[in-house]
Parts: sequence; structure tokens; C-alpha cells
Amino acid sequence: MGQPVFTLQPPDTWCIHPQFQPLRGVIAIPGDKSISHRALMLGALATGTTHIRGLLIGEDTCSTAACFQALGARISELNSDSVQVDGIGLGALQEPEDVLNAGNSGTTLRLILGVLAAQSQGFFAITGDRSLRSRPMGRVVTPLQQMGALIWGRKGASRAPLAIQGQSLRPIHYHSPIASAQVKSSILLAGLQSEGATTITEPFLSRDHSERMLAAFGAAIATNPETCSVTVTGPSQLQGQDVSVPGDISSAAFWLVAASILPDSELLLTNVGVNPTRTGILEVLLAMGADIHQENVRVVTGEPVADLRVRSASLTSTDIQGEIIPRLIDEIPILAVAATAAQGITRIRDAAELRVKESDRLAAVAQQLTKMGASITEYADGLDITGGSQLQGTELDSYGDHRMAMGLAIAALSAQGTSYIGQGNAAAVSYPTFIHTLQTLVGE
Repeated sequence: MGQPVFTLQPPDTWCIHPQFQPLRGVIAIPGDKSISHRALMLGALATGTTHIRGLLIGEDTCSTAACFQALGARISELNSDSVQVDGIGLGALQEPEDVLNAGNSGTTLRLILGVLAAQSQGFFAITGDRSLRSRPMGRVVTPLQQMGALIWGRKGASRAPLAIQGQSLRPIHYHSPIASAQVKSSILLAGLQSEGATTITEPFLSRDHSERMLAAFGAAIATNPETCSVTVTGPSQLQGQDVSVPGDISSAAFWLVAASILPDSELLLTNVGVNPTRTGILEVLLAMGADIHQENVRVVTGEPVADLRVRSASLTSTDIQGEIIPRLIDEIPILAVAATAAQGITRIRDAAELRVKESDRLAAVAQQLTKMGASITEYADGLDITGGSQLQGTELDSYGDHRMAMGLAIAALSAQGTSYIGQGNAAAVSYPTFIHTLQTLVGE
């Protein structure tokens, strides 16, 4: 077949040698990262045993498991077939002997703050890697402090490492200035252990995995989609459950775009979560003219699931802004790749949140795709991308960001010439088998 599509150079540089061949096959998408985190956490906080099938085995979920093991939960060896969590109950976490480490996982750090702050007693400290220590935590710390939490840390408790003194909290009604599932979930987890009703209202609906799973575990949860509000009434107890984790639509997004922009491609992505708070990626791609169909639609442990069939198509530009942004915030880097192949100018706005992810994703996307010959204008909260130009292979950098690494790999597949993507192995955070899947699709 000639030169392989993918080779690896030390220490972790991906070399993508495009063959301009169609992608065809069936892909089992790895478990949803957001749901995997929550299944581990709620299983640890519940009484009884929780069995988890389809758990994502990535660096982020391993960080969550290690933190809760240090807090006293018994969690079996992580694998995607079955994980057993023997919970210890709300309010019964043990004071750890060492500092908790959330690694690169913002979900782990932000959600666990709500859990730890509401413990009736105990002292806890938590940190993360260099990237996580630079990311804003004030958006979670501020509402928790309004509930009475005692939290200290760098830059006025807005950056990790953070220290928490557990104590009883009071319920609040928090009006969040941003639509963030991490902020919402942290407050809900604190409210579980507070006396009375804790409510959070968002400007737009963010992903609702926490609400769905909390209700399944027995929490008193009430949602009001019209006001973008959710209320938890505490104190509450959770009961261990059987959880099946669907495939992560954020991981599926890379293959949806790849099959759309590479001629004569057709992929079937199986068991993908299609929760309506996460399907902005499908709506935008369909608006751009993508050929995507949902098959075998069903509900699995409270989450809507489908198989997604995608065929190559001629894409046109669109505008991405407003209330859809929270429903596709993680997919904007790969949507930018789709935009480079679309006719016209794709405009992305209201996405300033991307500047405080694992990297400044707006700057990273603009810089790296421009290196490849794309025409991109960067704004404070978005991008203008003029499509239709042939991308060229070159030296690229993922900035240690898993979504950048995989997005650039898809861009490289459609480029002329070899691309070299530095820190490619950052993909292990959310999709450890990404390159293996790519090699399988091209017959390597």
C-alpha cells in the first residue's frame, strides 16, 4: 500500500502521511467521558454497589477513580467491560493522607470541590498538572463560598492547588453567569448534603448528565427547562445502580467530520450518546450539508443512544453562535476543520470559554490551521474561517490538548504532504485508541 498513514516519532510526535483514500468501516466509540466521571463519583458517594459498563478508560477518568479511592471508596480495576464501585455514602468520605491529584481533568477538580466542601468534617487538598493549575476555579469556588464553604488557594482561591475544610453548607439559588455543566454539577453535589433546596439557573441549558444520573441514583432532583434551572433537595442519600455508558459524541465528532470531508467515505459509529444537550455537533454539521443519519435509536439507563451513519458530502459554511455553543463547546476545534473544507465563511462567536480549556483553543485552532494554509481571522470570542483552500502538511503542535491533537490529525488526513503533530499522545486523556482506530480504518 506504500507509506503508512500514521507513524510515530519520539517522544510523541504523530506523523500523518495522507493517502487520500476513503474511510470505510464500523467504529465502536469509547465511553462518554462526562458520564464516566459521574458514574464513578456517584457510585463512590452512594451506599451499596454500582456496576459500570462501557466506562471510558482514559487518563481523566483514571484521575477521578484515584481521587475517590484515596477518599475511601473501593473501585475495582478499570476496564470498559465492567467496573465495580463499592460506595461509602454521602458525608462519609475519609480524610486522605496525601494531596489529591486531578491530573489534567477539570471535571474531576471542579466537581470534587462540591463534594469535599459539603463534608461535615475533614481537611482536603487537591491539585492537578501544570495545565489544570492554570485554569479558572473561581467559577466553582465563588458559589460554594456563598453556601458557606471554606476554600483556600492560589490567586484568591481561583487556581489550584486548593485546600478545603469540610463543613455543613446552606442551600442557595445561584444564577450562573455562564452555562457550565461543571459549575452546575459542583453546586448540585454540594446541595445533596445541604438542608433544603439548592437551585442553579443558567443563561442557556448546559449538558444534563448530572441531573439524569442523580435522579437515577435516588436524589430529589427537579428541572425547569423553560428557566434553565435545576433544583436538588437535601440532605439526600444515593443508592448504587447499574450504569451503561454510551459512546462519547465528542469522540464521534472527529470521525463525523473525517468521513464528511474525505471523498467516498462511509462510517457507521455505534452506540453513540445523542443526549439533546450534546447534539449541537449534529445540528451544525447537518446545517452545513453533512450526510448523517441516526439509526437504531434507543434509551440506555436514561440516556438516548443511536448508531450514526455518515457519508461524505459537499459542505457549505454556517454561523455557530448563541445558545447552541454550550451544546458543542468541546467540538468547536473539529468543526473548525470541517469549516476549512466548506464553501464560504463559517463564523463562530460566543465561544470565549475555549480560551480557558486545556489550551487556548481559539488561538490554537487559528494558529495551527493557518500554518496549514487555512484562511482564519481570530476574534475575542470566536473565529471566521474561509473554506475551500487545500490544506498543506506542515509541523504542528497540539499544545498538549487532546482535542487539538485529534482535530489536527483529521485536518492532516485531508492535507497535501506529511504533517507532524507535536504532543499527539495527549489524545490519551479522552480517546486512547484514536490512532489505533485510524490505522484500522485505513487497513494498517
